[in-house]
Amino acid sequence: MKRRLGSFFPALLMGAGALLLLGVDRQRAVPLSGSLVTLPAEIQGLKGRDRVIGPEERKVAGMTDYLMREYFNPADSTLAFSVYVGYYDRQTEGKTIHSPRNCLPGAGWEPTSVSDRSITIGKSSYQVRRYSLAKDKNHALVYYWYQGRGRISSNEYLVKWELLRDAALTGRSEEALVRIVLPLEEPVARADSLATAVAQAIIPAIDRVLPTFPTRHLELASTSR
Repeated sequence: MKRRLGSFFPALLMGAGALLLLGVDRQRAVPLSGSLVTLPAEIQGLKGRDRVIGPEERKVAGMTDYLMREYFNPADSTLAFSVYVGYYDRQTEGKTIHSPRNCLPGAGWEPTSVSDRSITIGKSSYQVRRYSLAKDKNHALVYYWYQGRGRISSNEYLVKWELLRDAALTGRSEEALVRIVLPLEEPVARADSLATAVAQAIIPAIDRVLPTFPTRHLELASTSR
């Protein structure tokens, strides 16, 4: 009996995949429920300044809405970190989130270490991806994650699976890529501490402007909406 079931499993798996893919074409665009501009203008005493992304770069990225904000030390105007949020109201072929794992090396940055980092907010913890990067004599620390449809994830494989599943079952695939970049000109432990504080500040703020999702929600959503 087990042998017979095993012989049918690949066909069942392919059939399930086909059903999921059918739903991708029937998805609908879901706009933000608020503005990304409402993200904190000051974090850890550092002042934010918005930057405009050019039309060509925006066309390549394909996002529906975005925020690119650089935070400076008010004492000497040195760049402390930047926050990028790219929101897609739906994802279709040719209009999907580009993983930093592919974009950053393409821009000349090479990873020197890759790991996961736990971000604790209240009683909840969320996993984000942590990258140390080098380009010539420059070094940077990057935290990034995917946020939307009631969850936060940094695992690209899980993100792709949930994208197909939600598109098929709910007709929705909206999502945001969130990225924090810090120039590494100070001890790594201090940079990690700052990146963690930034993530803790912006995760609830992003959750407040994302559209609600009917079947799942972040635990922090109940106190932030």
